[in-house]
Amino acid sequence: MAYLKFIQYIYLIFAVFFLYDAFRKYQEGKELSDIGLSLIIAGVSIGMFFFRRHFHNKYQKK
Repeated sequence: MAYLKFIQYIYLIFAVFFLYDAFRKYQEGKELSDIGLSLIIAGVSIGMFFFRRHFHNKYQKK
C-alpha cells in the first residue's frame, strides 16, 4: 500500500502537463475552448491531488 502515497503526485504531473499545454495553445492562437479545456483538466487534477492527500493523511492518523 506504499504506492498509494506516491499516486497522488501523478495528479500534479498531469496538472503541470495540461498547464503547459494550455500555454502552448495560447501561444499558437488556438480557440478559447481548447485552452479552457486544458485549464479545466489542470484544475481538476490539482483538486484531485488535494482530495487524495487529505484522505491519505486522514487514514494515516487512525
